[in-house]
Amino acid sequence: MTAFDANWSLMTPEIVLAALALLVFTIDFMTGIHGKKPFIGKLSVMSLLVTAVLVFLTNSTSGQIADVFVVDGFAMIFKLIILVGVAMVILISMNYLDRNEEIYQGEYYSILLFSALGAMIMVSSADLITLFIGLEILSISSYCLVGFKKYHRHSTEAAIKYVILGGTASAFILYGMSFLYGLTGSTSLRVIGEAMPQLFADYSVMMTISFIFMLVGFGFKISIVPFHMWAPDVYEGAPTPITAFLSVVSKIAGFGIVLRVMVFGFLPVYEEWIFIIAVLAAVTMIVGNAIALTQKNTKRLMAYSGIAQAGYLLVPIAALPFMGNFSLSMILFYSVAYLMMTLGAFAVITLVTEDAGTSDLSSFAGLFQRSPYLAVAMTVFLVSLAGLPLTAGFIGKAQIFFGAVSADLLWLAIIMIVMSVVSFFYYFSFIKQMFMTEPKANDKELQVPVSLSAVVTVALAVTIILGIMPNFLLDIFTTLNWFALF
Repeated sequence: MTAFDANWSLMTPEIVLAALALLVFTIDFMTGIHGKKPFIGKLSVMSLLVTAVLVFLTNSTSGQIADVFVVDGFAMIFKLIILVGVAMVILISMNYLDRNEEIYQGEYYSILLFSALGAMIMVSSADLITLFIGLEILSISSYCLVGFKKYHRHSTEAAIKYVILGGTASAFILYGMSFLYGLTGSTSLRVIGEAMPQLFADYSVMMTISFIFMLVGFGFKISIVPFHMWAPDVYEGAPTPITAFLSVVSKIAGFGIVLRVMVFGFLPVYEEWIFIIAVLAAVTMIVGNAIALTQKNTKRLMAYSGIAQAGYLLVPIAALPFMGNFSLSMILFYSVAYLMMTLGAFAVITLVTEDAGTSDLSSFAGLFQRSPYLAVAMTVFLVSLAGLPLTAGFIGKAQIFFGAVSADLLWLAIIMIVMSVVSFFYYFSFIKQMFMTEPKANDKELQVPVSLSAVVTVALAVTIILGIMPNFLLDIFTTLNWFALF
């Protein structure tokens, strides 16, 4: 297939988003560098909504561009999750940027749009080259966003660490890919998947090395143990809305591409990697929850919480060969739940910590007296993250638990339950501060901006609705044609 024969209409959402990102940057440039520009944030949200509509319309039917870019149910759902997540991050950012005028708003918003573009390309990739291009667009955008508070030492330090370790992770991924290309002569995941059984039979050592190198690189991107060391420092130093972005949107996009590689490339030899994934899931859950118990800084605590959540999301991948499409439904459902409860929590964290001027847990002291709605909403998000009943988090974890049991991974399911119980102890530290501690003498009633209130309200509604009526979303997932390439 030549470039002239390809159905480029399949990439309409990505092309439109790239054009809108450039438009946002151009409008910002033409209206001056400094000053508050709320219209730029609103335009960025509208750009994401337009792209989401195009994804729904364009991706409703399956198709592909020369085994390079594929459109199917899997890509559509992940793209919609990514776009909604970035839109919520922008809404959280609006008040934050008004308080931090050193951050140039147009650049900030346009780079966020480009990061969404990279994530969308990633989850539609059916080729190693396309995959890497999308990954690097997302990664480079993330490096820039982490260091946006350039006059703050912690932000600059976080950006430097992220660039160095992120570049190293990309090198691991490329090196692992080079083995696959060298032995198959192709970068197509479909071709690699077809050749994989014979490759493992003839070149088992080289294939194992390839898998391990790629796993190390992707493990960094989704912050699983032992490749998580960057996360606490980067999360702490980054602007708080960007911490939310890294914790949710970037992580979910990373899981999307891990699933693509596992399903297309390595599923025919699942017996070679399933135990490795299961062990990584267990270690990630244990280490993330254990270290989170000792944290007093909200952003570092949420960083270790995010690491533990990555462990939960690895469990369905370990069960994938046994559960098939049900594993994909579990991952997608928990991704939606994780998106809402985490971004809702970060919306509250952003407002509270900026008002207090510190990220310590003590900034939440007496929040119930200062803003009852935020305190109650934050409590719902926390108990959902812990996996308590009547919340989306509980339904998501329950599905993953039963999936692990059905896949004969009972030991992993038990670890998951125990670690969920442990997680409540550090989430309770927020609740204790909000309801059982008096506010400081100079603390006043919190004024909640409209944009941030909208994020909290939507996240709270979805978290509760999915906890009570999960079939509303699960029924949609069960009817989708997940993968068009096979």
